[in-house]
Amino acid sequence: MSTKHYPLVFTPILQDRIWGGTKLRTDLGKDIPTETTGESWELSAVEGNVSIVKNGALAGTPLTDLLEQYPDDILGTAVHAKFGKQFPLLFKFLDAREDLSIQVHPNDELAKKRHNSFGKTEMWYVMQADPGSRIIVGFNHTSSPEEYVEKLESKQLIDILNQVPAEKGQVFFLETGTIHAIGAGIVIAEIQQTSDITYRIYDWDRVDANGNGRQLHVEEALDAMNYNETDTQKHYTTQSNKSNTMVDCPYFTTNFLPLDGSTTVSRSGESFTVYICTDGEFTVDIEGEAYSFKKGDTILVPAAVKAFTLAGNATLLEIYIS
Repeated sequence: MSTKHYPLVFTPILQDRIWGGTKLRTDLGKDIPTETTGESWELSAVEGNVSIVKNGALAGTPLTDLLEQYPDDILGTAVHAKFGKQFPLLFKFLDAREDLSIQVHPNDELAKKRHNSFGKTEMWYVMQADPGSRIIVGFNHTSSPEEYVEKLESKQLIDILNQVPAEKGQVFFLETGTIHAIGAGIVIAEIQQTSDITYRIYDWDRVDANGNGRQLHVEEALDAMNYNETDTQKHYTTQSNKSNTMVDCPYFTTNFLPLDGSTTVSRSGESFTVYICTDGEFTVDIEGEAYSFKKGDTILVPAAVKAFTLAGNATLLEIYIS
């Protein structure tokens, strides 16, 4: 078997955040460096935060080097043709001990013009939610730039936003332009375009140890925002040992795969496949060799691996580009 024909796991890139906590350690087994670790970047090609292979023959190799050497084998023929040697998605776990800032992300066109970056379409899967926690997503009625600015200046922005009680298993799909915030007490798996462009609108008047607030981007957000009501929550089936579609968009497809036994997967070689294990334990069997994984693991199955078997008792998110 070629060295690149096995499921790749990467060393988590752990990010300290003013709103972070300790659940990435207690719930997902991450070796967090601080008591305010907000994010674990599981699979990233963002400049300055490039993932390094943790397992097998390729251990120690940066993701960007793999893409440079083996773009078709890792990315897949269709993904390589569309994105070149760039990895187009970013996978994270987030632990919100406090509310995240209210924010919005620009679309591809605006992000390209302003930042020479992709936009940031993203989705959230709620892995854990404390009682009373909530997701802030979209406006609760059709708004306008004028109303938004007025409510922001009078510190009443939350009054015109849609707040959804958070529960384990919920899925939210956030197209660019959707105003949003993850509320306190929630652990989320996030799948997004490779982009770190965020327009922070309101940060609950928080200050750091030196009394400084974080930078806001109120002006930039004005023409990036969708002021209409949006239908962001996605409902999905949960049939065992099957790929149940959650989100299918031009940037990624995400399926819910509750594993109770085994299922055989066939791929065309056009796209990589990523599995995020949100509960339980499972194995990936490739040509008779089994690789074991558990809750909190994110696995990249290279596009060159066209047939494999998943077995175990686990809840998986399955992601590829179609």
